[in-house]
Amino acid sequence: MSTTTSLQWLVVPEEIAAEPSRDLVGGKAWSLWRMRSLGLRVPPAFVVTTEACKAYFADGHMPDGLDEELVAGIRFLEQKLGRTFGGSERPLLVSVRSGAAVSMPGMMDTILDLGCNDTVEAALAAESSDPEFAAEVHRRFTGFYGRLVLGCTEELDELPDTAAVRAAIAEDVDATVPADPWEQLRAAVAAVFESSRSRRALAYRKHYGIPDDLGTAVTIQAMVFGNLDDDSGTGVLFTRNPVDGTREPYGEYLAGGQGEDVVSGRITPEPLSYLAARWPSVHAELLEAAECLDREGRDAQDIEFTVQSGELFLLQSRPAKRTARAAVRIAVALVDEGVLEPEEALSRVTADQIRTLLRPEIAAGAADDAEVLASGVPASPGVATGPVVDTPEAAQATPGSILVRKSTSPDDVHGMIAAAAVITEQGGSTSHAAVVSRALDTPCVVGCGVGTVAALVGRTVTVDATTGRVYAGELPTSAADESEDDDLRRLTEWAERAAPLTVSTTAVLEPVFDADAAVDEVGGKLPDIPAGTRSVRGGIFCTLDGVRAAMDAGVEEIVTARRLPVLLAAVAHHRRIS
Repeated sequence: MSTTTSLQWLVVPEEIAAEPSRDLVGGKAWSLWRMRSLGLRVPPAFVVTTEACKAYFADGHMPDGLDEELVAGIRFLEQKLGRTFGGSERPLLVSVRSGAAVSMPGMMDTILDLGCNDTVEAALAAESSDPEFAAEVHRRFTGFYGRLVLGCTEELDELPDTAAVRAAIAEDVDATVPADPWEQLRAAVAAVFESSRSRRALAYRKHYGIPDDLGTAVTIQAMVFGNLDDDSGTGVLFTRNPVDGTREPYGEYLAGGQGEDVVSGRITPEPLSYLAARWPSVHAELLEAAECLDREGRDAQDIEFTVQSGELFLLQSRPAKRTARAAVRIAVALVDEGVLEPEEALSRVTADQIRTLLRPEIAAGAADDAEVLASGVPASPGVATGPVVDTPEAAQATPGSILVRKSTSPDDVHGMIAAAAVITEQGGSTSHAAVVSRALDTPCVVGCGVGTVAALVGRTVTVDATTGRVYAGELPTSAADESEDDDLRRLTEWAERAAPLTVSTTAVLEPVFDADAAVDEVGGKLPDIPAGTRSVRGGIFCTLDGVRAAMDAGVEEIVTARRLPVLLAAVAHHRRIS
């Protein structure tokens, strides 16, 4: 992938090219370049750069010259595939996807099947000999465009046909989906730019400390259809288990579906074993590609793929979001495999992840006689107890609450961040609720079935997201010990060697400053550390800010019952200032 000199706002893939800047093209487009460079089958694409997004907000309109460059990009796809955008024969349809330099799963939506209109529907019907497929493509696109570009808030997914979707959009927002594919494309690019400043995107960036002016690229890629025929489908594969980190493929496949069906959680897919039984050769090719991407990426990968008429296409590969348990197991395993050195492995696990891993579990035997109110797929482990609410706004307003939804979407992220746990009626282990909850390290149970929202709202429950059960009331819990886990013990040994200070369970060095003794004076603020202090203790010095303050003050020892999170925080801060 390289930047053609005549193009200011686009990067267009070529047969042989150098690695593009991730900051310029975004993570999604960069992953396409990487997969293509490894010889993997990827639908052709081009990308509108993050510089175009920044210019859009600086100028208040689409950058000068971008419209003409979009035409050049589409002409490239037409030439590669022998298809025509908006054509009455062999029409070209595209997906329009956001892609910032920093992965933000579920933050900005994808528009599929763009370029469809009445003429294109007729052409698809003739080419595929399947009018129902063509009608479904048109219906889906109309719904995507109505919701994501025109801002329709009505539920469009269950409407039977394009006419019904058009009517619902017109009634809700008094607008229509344009028939002109070029008008569709320009408006979709602008909508992706705007989505980078949406409430959900801002909430996600704030939570993870991502700059607001990062901008997003827009990847425009030729469509492949998982809903074309009985030999088509779509899925998501993790090269290592994102729940516990074991070295085994983990994922789901949905026959006759498109990618958004799986990641949205609206439909519950089948395990990958279904694909292995139905198409063993495609399954074998997928696992071979997954192994290649895991090895080349030097990390667990999250891979989106589509099978069209028995042919595998890879749509994206990125470092997999994972639970704290999986992060620890994968980091240690990569050292054992000779992929990482111990010091680099320490950078793959955060202090917050270790704190999460050490959080309480339901006490042994406590659930034996407890009433099970709901059960589903354990998507992100952990235990949480609290009152159940059914809107993201209520989750924000009720600290420690449990958010239950039919399924989640990017519009729910602010509530998911606030919630102690997430429960859904629909979806599988690669749904939006599952992926985002794992990124947040929030306990999550998905696919609990119809009626779960009504059954739980207003009750106090205990969510055991390790087993996938939701219990009535508040159950007692017990906490893990970092010294009893072999992976944690090894990480601790590596961190002790790398840390610039000592972390102990009892004070060795004098004088000692005890922040807990000063809590009445400073409240939750960082206290001033007296000059000459060699050792500190207190809950505030177990936090990231507390560790930084202690190190900046020249402290030699931090005293805490749980050593590994503090050691990792010290290693990370030392790395930043070195």
